[in-house]
Amino acid sequence: MTDPIADMLARIRNASTAFHDEVEIPASKIKENIARILADEGYVDGFEVANGEGHPTIKIRLRYTEDRERVISGIRRISKPGRRVYRGASELPRVLGGLGVAIVSTSQGVMTDKQARQARVGGEILAYVW
Repeated sequence: MTDPIADMLARIRNASTAFHDEVEIPASKIKENIARILADEGYVDGFEVANGEGHPTIKIRLRYTEDRERVISGIRRISKPGRRVYRGASELPRVLGGLGVAIVSTSQGVMTDKQARQARVGGEILAYVW
């Protein structure tokens, strides 16, 4: 697999479109950090890392409104293996005028664009979620 983060985002997007309650993805530290950000920002109900037989997996519980509408209306990979996208702290994008979240990989770890601006660090823009 050439882009595991894009695979994770595609699995979340597909499961949300099909109204699944949860989705399983192969685990890694960066995927776990992205799942933590999604949970902290309220886009998913939570996640857990399962170290069962074979490879560890991350089980993400998707969130829907009371009317069974998707909370994640869009999720898009920005920096790709063929074209990396880096921004400084002052150049970090605001997704939908602040309604969405940009997930940024910085030297201080994976964080949202708001956290990166407060910490005054830039980095690689992994994805937009809105």
